[in-house]
Amino acid sequence: MAASKTPQTNQWASTKPLAGRTVVVTRARAQADEFVAELEQFGARVIACPTIEIDEPESFERLDEAISHLYGYDWLVFTSVNGVNHFLRRFKASGHEVSEIDDLRVCAIGDATAERLREGQLHVDVIPHEFKAEGVFEALTQFVGGQEALNGLNFLIPRAAVARDFLPKALEWAGARVDVVPAYRTILPNYLDRGRISAMLAGGADCIAFTSSSTVRNLAQLFDTQDLSMVLEEVAVACIGDVTAQTAAEHGLHTEIQPAQFTIPELARAIAEYFETQ
Repeated sequence: MAASKTPQTNQWASTKPLAGRTVVVTRARAQADEFVAELEQFGARVIACPTIEIDEPESFERLDEAISHLYGYDWLVFTSVNGVNHFLRRFKASGHEVSEIDDLRVCAIGDATAERLREGQLHVDVIPHEFKAEGVFEALTQFVGGQEALNGLNFLIPRAAVARDFLPKALEWAGARVDVVPAYRTILPNYLDRGRISAMLAGGADCIAFTSSSTVRNLAQLFDTQDLSMVLEEVAVACIGDVTAQTAAEHGLHTEIQPAQFTIPELARAIAEYFETQ
């Protein structure tokens, strides 16, 4: 009986949309497992090539100052799981209790960010439907009852040292005070080897997936170029969202694959659907 099932199993595997396809994942190694699993369930061969590494900020001075004056804020806005992890680690290391955050409103961008906050025993007041900064601003505006109600509110946004400025600028334009403090930074892993990656890409990669602007910029930095079009020639480019796709375009890339919802499972599904039609 067992022998008769093997051909059926192999036949079923070969019908998966990503069977025979190789997808390069650039996400940080510590956060790539979910993405790899999602791609593999569609039959992909996945090569982990993390172009970013999550590290502590160069200085904790601004974050420590914000934590010590937390009572002066009305809102905490977390843009990623990384922001939550590094904020809470520093917050607790400074001798504070999460109960001190009870009086603040908390906005979490993305379900994963919200779930991490709940795991840390923090409440979540707003989870925007759109993950882009424009959608976050709209969700905050609706929650407080209009842009006029943002006037005079104090926001703390602990996030990556380098990130898009639309949200803080929009809040400030509406009359809010915004402190954006670096809670972590994304760096180029020191173990990356340009020659090895070149060989990997030339050796049959069908798709490369970028999950943040940093993953694009760091790959360009590794190859010492602003134009990645030659590096990724004949490799389909997948980007998790508009901002990442815009960064890819700035580096000479055309995004063939982009999900409607900016999540890892939807990005994996979009890649599978793209190759299913090829």
